[in-house]
Amino acid sequence: MNSSSLALALVCAMALRMVGTTIAQNSPEDFVSAHNAARAAVNVGPVSWDSTVAAYAQNYANQRIGDCKLVHSGGPYGENLVGGPGAEVTAADAVKLWVGEKQWYNYNSNTCAAGKVCGHYTQVVWRASTSIGCARVKCSGGGIFITCNYKPAGNIVGQRPY
Repeated sequence: MNSSSLALALVCAMALRMVGTTIAQNSPEDFVSAHNAARAAVNVGPVSWDSTVAAYAQNYANQRIGDCKLVHSGGPYGENLVGGPGAEVTAADAVKLWVGEKQWYNYNSNTCAAGKVCGHYTQVVWRASTSIGCARVKCSGGGIFITCNYKPAGNIVGQRPY
């Protein structure tokens, strides 16, 4: 094997490893584990993967491949979205972004800080939501679109997440 062939073989091996890593970083278990870590931090029970909810999420994500717009589906489940053109986001990254809103949530007043958003966080830790289904797609123009759907939906006005 000459040096060019060896270099090509190494690049191919690295690419295959990266593909494996990307797939491994976006499995149902990755979404569930990240959610359950956030939920455990506030003493909320775990969520489990629901294949029906996941199919809904995948169907909607497939509809966003062409534009990667963060537009809610308006469906029957709670929903968090992340991504957009140029975004390279994993399952763990998405949940970390949503959970990062915790800093703006005030449990005592059950409100977000002025001018801030915290509804993604409260949906992640919503006690009554017991199952999730998520999907991640690469958009045709570049970037990533991720949706996680929650059953039953959270963020019910007047109720606390936990």
